[in-house]
Amino acid sequence: MAKKKSTSALPTELHPTHKTSSGQTPRNARIIYDVIYGFVPITEWEEKIINSPFFQRLRWLKQLGFANYIFPGAEHNRFAHVIGVMHSMDQMLRALGLAVSDSELFDPRAKNPAAMLHKSLRIAALLHDIGTFPFSHAIEYAYIAHGNDTRRVHSHDVPKDLPNSHEHLGSYIIKNTRYDSGLTQILEHYGFDVHMISKIIKGESPYLIANQLMHSDLDADRMDYLLRDAHYTGIKYGQFDRDYILANLVTFDAGQGQLGFGVRDNAIHAVEDFLIARFGWYSQIVKNQGAAKFDVISTHLAQAFLNHDLIHQFHDLLTMINERDERFFWWNDVYFMTRCQEVRHQKLIKDPKISELTEMLLFRKPPKTVHHPLFEHRLLPADSSEKIRLIHQIEEKVKEFEQIFEKHGTGREWILADIPKKDVIFTHSLQSVIKRRTQDVLYREPEPLKVVSRDGQPSLLVERDNILMKHLSSLINFVPSVYANDSAIQLLKSRNLL
Repeated sequence: MAKKKSTSALPTELHPTHKTSSGQTPRNARIIYDVIYGFVPITEWEEKIINSPFFQRLRWLKQLGFANYIFPGAEHNRFAHVIGVMHSMDQMLRALGLAVSDSELFDPRAKNPAAMLHKSLRIAALLHDIGTFPFSHAIEYAYIAHGNDTRRVHSHDVPKDLPNSHEHLGSYIIKNTRYDSGLTQILEHYGFDVHMISKIIKGESPYLIANQLMHSDLDADRMDYLLRDAHYTGIKYGQFDRDYILANLVTFDAGQGQLGFGVRDNAIHAVEDFLIARFGWYSQIVKNQGAAKFDVISTHLAQAFLNHDLIHQFHDLLTMINERDERFFWWNDVYFMTRCQEVRHQKLIKDPKISELTEMLLFRKPPKTVHHPLFEHRLLPADSSEKIRLIHQIEEKVKEFEQIFEKHGTGREWILADIPKKDVIFTHSLQSVIKRRTQDVLYREPEPLKVVSRDGQPSLLVERDNILMKHLSSLINFVPSVYANDSAIQLLKSRNLL
């Protein structure tokens, strides 16, 4: 960002000709220009967070993993995304009437409850991905599957025993970096409760509306990434009428001193379009078979590297954060690809399968898709045992193929199965919401989308009999994918198994 006196198109301070959504120019505001939203005003503490090494690391983490192997424009990063989520959060708060004035928002001395809620929700949106792994979920799955390195978990230099997820890693950064340019130091200097911000990010805050805005069918995260991913991939999946939805957000009294939010009746079809857009985006972009092949390969490679102690273990990362070890800031997409190059060049793993997979990932050589009736993508009833039965059958079939390789192969055949860890859904069905409920009243559940009547009464979208989403919510898109190398495919075909 440029300095105050610069005449650049990207000034640090908000130029008087640029107005916020309130129509006024905030004092002491800075701005960032975003490709989706234009000028995004930020506060002085947000600027300090953005300029910190922890946040700058996000520039080197692609938003969509290896999707750029299929969609060349998908080079956008987590850095731009989280700034967009912060802006979306701010717009949602303004639409709901929960935003304070700009003079309060940008004033570090304004610490009344309403101002701190507005400021804290913006920060939670800004920091919700601060613990993102290289290539996002693909590498994270490997760390989760690997678990903690038992050789070091009980060592005196390991700061804490935590699950290996980006949520817990991010929470640790937010709460344990009381040193120069550390997020904890910045946040506490401006009077923020780092434990509350961490809880908001994880959807565990005591405020229903904060949890909804951060984790629900209609949250600030989804409001940004659908449009951003559609823009950078060039694929129209993910587009929706954002302005109309924002104009029809409304709060409701959820009882027990809680405030919730939903949409007015006349925006029902707009939010249905939003949910359908997300379903299409997930099915066609995230689960695109061409890109997913490389995500699966990277997960498998990361597991092998962890097993051979060739990349940072999770507890190494915690120690780095604790000690302000600069190596953590280099733990990004470039780090992982460099390790792949080193492992290949130095032959650090002798396994021919790992060698071939590394070559495929580095030089974009896709494996073959294994075509078999069991592996077909299909819509399934959400509340049935059919998915469990199919997963078991797929796993058994893959084991059968592996036994063929062992008995009749040359030792170079391999197969990789990608069985979905999360269901691709439009939204949770009424039955599943009831089954998973943690509150005494359904509309106090944070995740499902609510519709608010003219007299202020809330109901769930999926309760409405005349709504398409009630019926679509009963379906999941089951998208297993199984990949193998050429020699494996040839062997299976020679034995009439494909």
